[in-house]
Amino acid sequence: MIVSAKSKTISIGLLVVAEILALAAWFSSAAVLADMSREAAISPLVRGMLASGTQAGFAIGAVVFAVLGLSDRFDPRRVFAMSAIAAAAANAALLVAPIGGGLAVASRVATGAFLAGVYPVGMKIAVGWGTHDRGLLVGLLVGALTLGSAAPYLLSFISGADWRGAVAGASILTAAGGFIILLTNLGPHHAQARAFSPIALRLAWRDRRIRLAYAGYLGHMWELYAMWAWVGAGLAASFALQLPDGEALALSKVTAFAAVAVGAMACVAAGLLADRIGKAETTIIAMVGSGASALLAALVFDGPPALMIVVVVIWGAFVIADSAQFSALVADVAPTEHTGSLLTLQTALGFALTVITVQGAPLVAGAIGWPGLFVVLAAGPLFGTVAMMQLRTIMKESSV
Repeated sequence: MIVSAKSKTISIGLLVVAEILALAAWFSSAAVLADMSREAAISPLVRGMLASGTQAGFAIGAVVFAVLGLSDRFDPRRVFAMSAIAAAAANAALLVAPIGGGLAVASRVATGAFLAGVYPVGMKIAVGWGTHDRGLLVGLLVGALTLGSAAPYLLSFISGADWRGAVAGASILTAAGGFIILLTNLGPHHAQARAFSPIALRLAWRDRRIRLAYAGYLGHMWELYAMWAWVGAGLAASFALQLPDGEALALSKVTAFAAVAVGAMACVAAGLLADRIGKAETTIIAMVGSGASALLAALVFDGPPALMIVVVVIWGAFVIADSAQFSALVADVAPTEHTGSLLTLQTALGFALTVITVQGAPLVAGAIGWPGLFVVLAAGPLFGTVAMMQLRTIMKESSV
């Protein structure tokens, strides 16, 4: 099947836009928690639940979508569209739910579950457009995920203390992404993926290469979503040491947006780098950079806001750059017939871990301070780097 470059460019472009808009609901609550807390008291435990609920929902939703094979049984564009619209509605429930109540937490879980029909399904649509340039295609989708995740912080900055305006804006963007995806076409390499197989559990444990790739991914995920969810709160605490509260909060919002958004460009750059020097090597560079940045953020926490901004934005670039490469590594070494199941298991494990880290981050910060939390987060990329160095050695030896 011959497809014009123009058709591919248009469809991938629309897919990227749809992904950016649809993911705007992800950190919708985390971006406005400070403003919500000014209106009603929210305990640290519930604050964590509001932020981690999306992660829990996504982990559950990813497995359900894979087991039911929804993107294979139905047009993936329609699955994406319906999931995005449903996620927008679930996110909008924050506008009517009692602040800090059970319904608000449930809305975050539902939002995450529906977004499991957006990001993975979008990835499936993207790889259907190419084989030789799949690294770039995956990098573009992870970059879109990153920009979409940053959007709530920008909306919160624009809305100021009006947190409802930010939440409503995120829901509108997410629904818009659902409609835009319907304008795309499916690529010539689009094919059905195999349903999830329990055999993946045994393979993931017995094959040391897959086990190490999983370990690297878990180290990466230990840090990533906790950083994304709470970087705004940490920055606000840092800036408040030097600036008036209102000014500190506003600056933290725009800085958090920049720190998350810069990762979009880093994802594409890392994808190109991985094609040149290797996927494992790229993950090692990124995790060393993100871990070092987390430690630097702890060191300069009490310093000038300008210095903290620079360090955190650099951290934001490194913390997401390698994300796509962990999945690519599993795909490289896994048996073809079980690749989909192994990737589903990898994603589910990673997001299940983020429930713990995102939920626990504010509790740790309250106990040992934000600098202490940043040090704890740095342990993830350290663990992941050790795993990926071992995997790199194994892969080099097997290629000799």
